[in-house]
Amino acid sequence: MNPLTRLNRILSRWTLYLACLCLAGLLSVVIYGVVMRYVFNDAPSYVEQVALLLVVSVAMFGASAGVRDAGHIGLDSLVKVLPAKVQFWCKLLVNLLVIGFALALLAGGTLMAISTYASTIPTLGLSEAFRYLPVLMSGVLIILFSIEHLLAQFSGTKVVPSWH
Repeated sequence: MNPLTRLNRILSRWTLYLACLCLAGLLSVVIYGVVMRYVFNDAPSYVEQVALLLVVSVAMFGASAGVRDAGHIGLDSLVKVLPAKVQFWCKLLVNLLVIGFALALLAGGTLMAISTYASTIPTLGLSEAFRYLPVLMSGVLIILFSIEHLLAQFSGTKVVPSWH
């Protein structure tokens, strides 16, 4: 097993753990907010902001782990009926497009983090740039995972999903 595969296997597993932890945190924060609002008539002001951060985190970390395990949306039924050589080029194109998307995430997330750095998230006291940390981390992970898929494709091997 090459070093990139070893690294990506660990990163993917921890990314999924982090996504699950953020999802559990989101559920807890929302239930806490609802109970505080409707039972005690004392809604904490920070619940909405924490929930927004956790939603973005779940989506970004889940998406990046999905790229490693090839869980993203695809038209496999169409590609499977094509000749082997065309299938190769379709898979190559998909991986390159996914890398392009990850680069767009990195570029957009960086620009947004820089432009909002001086602002503060209401009720949390953190910089608005903090909101874009999961986006930036996800962009890097998606690039690493896509490079692994490209290397596996050219070497004729398969990427073994982290959760099999």
